[in-house]
Amino acid sequence: MFKKLFYAMLLLSSITLVAQQRIITGVVSDESGPLPGVTIVVKGTTNGTETDFDGRYSISANKGDVLVFSFVGMKTLEEKVKESSVINILMEADSVLEEVVVTGYGSLRGKKAFSSGVIRIRGRNQIENRDSYVGRSENIFKSPINSPLSTFSIDVDKASYSNIRRMINNGQKVPKEAVKIEEMINYFDYKYPQPKGRHPFSITTEVVSTPWNKDTQLVRIGLKGKEYKEEKLPASNLTFLIDVSGSMSEQNKLPLLKSAFKLLVNQLREKDKVAIVVYAGAAGVVLKPTSGNEKGKILEALDQLKAGGSTAGGEGIELAYKLAKENYIKDGNNRVILATDGDFNVGASSNVAMEELIEKKRKSGVFLSVLGFGYGNYQDDKLEVLADKGNGNHAYIDTMQEAQKVFSKEFGGTLYTIAKDVKIQVEFNPKKVQAYRLVGYENRLLNDEDFVDDTKDAGELGSGHTVTALYEVIPVGVKSKFLKNLPKLKYTQNKKLDNFDDELLTVKFRYKLPKETKSIELVKIVKDEVLAPTNDMNFISAVALFGMQLSKSKFKNKSKIEDVLKLVEGELGEDKDGYRSEFIRLVKTYN
Repeated sequence: MFKKLFYAMLLLSSITLVAQQRIITGVVSDESGPLPGVTIVVKGTTNGTETDFDGRYSISANKGDVLVFSFVGMKTLEEKVKESSVINILMEADSVLEEVVVTGYGSLRGKKAFSSGVIRIRGRNQIENRDSYVGRSENIFKSPINSPLSTFSIDVDKASYSNIRRMINNGQKVPKEAVKIEEMINYFDYKYPQPKGRHPFSITTEVVSTPWNKDTQLVRIGLKGKEYKEEKLPASNLTFLIDVSGSMSEQNKLPLLKSAFKLLVNQLREKDKVAIVVYAGAAGVVLKPTSGNEKGKILEALDQLKAGGSTAGGEGIELAYKLAKENYIKDGNNRVILATDGDFNVGASSNVAMEELIEKKRKSGVFLSVLGFGYGNYQDDKLEVLADKGNGNHAYIDTMQEAQKVFSKEFGGTLYTIAKDVKIQVEFNPKKVQAYRLVGYENRLLNDEDFVDDTKDAGELGSGHTVTALYEVIPVGVKSKFLKNLPKLKYTQNKKLDNFDDELLTVKFRYKLPKETKSIELVKIVKDEVLAPTNDMNFISAVALFGMQLSKSKFKNKSKIEDVLKLVEGELGEDKDGYRSEFIRLVKTYN
């Protein structure tokens, strides 16, 4: 009798809980109007969302839950869910400051680095802004006679797009140094086929007329990494390396970071293990390697993290790699996941020092994922160096939705590498091509001889990752303002090209399997055949053109925002997660 009563009460309690749960909606504004990009979290949970372009939001909550509303430069507000299902919020500025603008330049091994600072009185960017980016010189058109080869490392990083999206949503100006067109393109998925045969990725090519220049052609080269189901992924030895310095105290940094990592923890299996290393003024271990079936213990360790102190990033990296190496799983996935705003200021902290440090650690066989958080002090230039040199990838997380994308939808690609040191080399047929330029990848260029040098580092490809590269080509016989007079060469022999009349270019790929040191090469020939663009190609072209406009490219050819929208009008293709629709809204918002 007692058991029946107990179960009846338990059932009644469950029904009451379901009945209490409902969708809460509303609009968040400040004195100047609706606020896009405000983070809303159910206090004490990982349940979160953010406001759209009109300041509107929707979130599932129970009566009695507390909603936390946070936005950079605004006072964080808490609102208890009562009877009403509509909660509108008016946010107030955290402080009133006069506007100060600071810009500066530094260097990174011969490359310009750009940083800017802004403090504003009103509006949606009311904090000091010291974001820092590596400068880049846009790729220009080259002649296949003088420069027959184009060589570069793949790039699966996607941080630039989510960072740009955040800036546009917050009404900020996008500095051109923050725009990496290849990362914008690679943020999205495309219909590339699963690989067949012994190679871990498939290859897709396409040649179309360039949407922004009727006198040129656009060539797409796409890779698709083999997808593995979660249960078939090898055991993981993960070391979370978390920045808990004072600069991480803001709501969009450590609090968001902890909620994001909980998404990853909830996917761990019994055979996986996690350790947590933190660093501020010094580095320390807060959780020794713990099995994935002890999720409560891991989550408790995350919940106890608090921010304060200076930032000894170099010391943290040393300790994290030491712990990962001590617990190395043979034939497993051994990885350090670094989460920070990149503001290292104690010990080895310069870009050059961090590069040298991470290059040494790369030899351990431990891979690296770099996650950027926060804004106003986001050191993209440092994080790009770490990911590039550490056999890793780089993502920028500004919302729980982005955390869901990185840790749930792209779990395998984020954590499991299927091919490393992936290089691409393209040889153009001078009988067909007057000039060519690689769109983006400026910081991933390699010397031609690096292609066959197995000691040279290049990018990594994760399970299910897609990589896309675009070349803009000026065909032979076409006049173009971008063509320059070239000096005549005395010793170059004129080879007979009659046997290659139908070829536009030859593309070669080299890669290593994750545990190997010798690379494998494969070759694909692209025919001189211009076809009608696919939906994917139209969308890729739109993203590239928008990136060219944001970066003030000299090759955008007087194009306008309307030209970007025309490319995707009614032709989004498959968009089950809504990322392409979000891109269109973003373009419409930008002015």
